[in-house]
Amino acid sequence: MTSEQGERRQRFSATRTAQFVESVIREMTRLAHLHGAVNLAQGFPDFPAPASIKQAAIEAIAADHNQYPITWGTKPFRQAIAEKYRRTYGLDFDPEREITVTCGSTEAMIATLLATMNPGDEVIVFEPFYENYFPDTQMCGAVRKLVTLHPPEWSFDREELRRAFGPRTKAIILNTPNNPTGRVFRREELEFIAALCQEYNALAITDEIYEHILYDGLEHVPIMAIEGMRDRTVLINSMSKTYSVTGWRVGWTLAAPDLSASIRKVHDFLTVGAATPMQQAGVHALASEDSYYRELSAHYAERRDLILEILTEAGFKPLKPQGAYYVMADISAFGFANDRDFARHLVEKVGVAAVPGSSFFETPGVGEQWIRFCFCKKVETLEAARQRLRALRG
Repeated sequence: MTSEQGERRQRFSATRTAQFVESVIREMTRLAHLHGAVNLAQGFPDFPAPASIKQAAIEAIAADHNQYPITWGTKPFRQAIAEKYRRTYGLDFDPEREITVTCGSTEAMIATLLATMNPGDEVIVFEPFYENYFPDTQMCGAVRKLVTLHPPEWSFDREELRRAFGPRTKAIILNTPNNPTGRVFRREELEFIAALCQEYNALAITDEIYEHILYDGLEHVPIMAIEGMRDRTVLINSMSKTYSVTGWRVGWTLAAPDLSASIRKVHDFLTVGAATPMQQAGVHALASEDSYYRELSAHYAERRDLILEILTEAGFKPLKPQGAYYVMADISAFGFANDRDFARHLVEKVGVAAVPGSSFFETPGVGEQWIRFCFCKKVETLEAARQRLRALRG
């Protein structure tokens, strides 16, 4: 960089973005394309979305549902969301005042944080965490308070969590099932977190996008369903993972009327509204029978077991996820200096893309023995990765 370029960057770059880097997940996808690698980095399926959901979108476009929706979502879609949560969790929401449709859960999270955080407010985040939470909190001036998830169970120390709460705590971000670890928080853990939120008058902001991707009989419990949390939780979700439509960018927030009113104002000026025909298709998707969700978990359980076999065979030490569709694998046996060097070698020389584990940690030097693989892929794709990973065994 020339001195002139440096001066321009200093002059025209906002300080709130000074620590931002390219998304490591998206970077690895870019490198996968560049090197012709099998992409086990970014969490999007390489198999078709359900035919009936795609057909519903086609019919919505043909029926000319192609103009601006109501800013906070079309009425039929908000009603479908309300019915889905009533049927699944026994939670009742007013579609007119408590449901906001967003451009994916990504926008839902930043809109929620911008609507609720002031500079200097503290937000508790479990580490490792989904990489977007760092820039999201940075953009609204919040201070992150990290609480460690400890392998191999990715459990947290309750006293450490209690110490993280204080008079400046505004919220805790909770992602369950968790990306990148696959951790599913149990009801008793959620009750402990809920009690702290109530004691310190804090919000729970929950990312529940993997709610239906669960294994071994585990149950997803929204913290909003815990006593005392109905009006101090913002529940964030999306169609992306459950219905294999990550490119549709249709998500939502569920929150009490006062919180929703603030979120809607931010959402309005961020994006105006999510895609109208995709919301119409969402009405069909959210009416899916319970059997669809059981089959979804079974579909991914098969792939989870396969990727664990493949990684173990190649010399990794993978940890078995309880939910979502990612595996954190220990790479210490391969003798590389760090996870980033290993990930580069993997994509450039072996032909498999994965995500360096340190990108999910903020604490310097932590996470360098981990790498994350996703398994939301066709069996043929995973088997192609197996063939290439065999090169690691020499």
